[in-house]
Amino acid sequence: MQKPKLQITQKKYTEETAIISMRMPKDMLRDIDAVASRTGRTRNEILMLSMEFALDNIEISDIENRE
Repeated sequence: MQKPKLQITQKKYTEETAIISMRMPKDMLRDIDAVASRTGRTRNEILMLSMEFALDNIEISDIENRE
């Protein structure tokens, strides 16, 4: 199975934004900042693109059906 790739496309969401807060490991934040620096995008853009990718590719498994 081919690994999915993150493709950067036009903005999908256009409604008003909301401010949220989340905790993450500092080393993950360093990785995100490195991607932002390398691509010329902001940290927020990288996080938004990553969340869109996750929502488009999420697979929710039913715990009760696991063996």
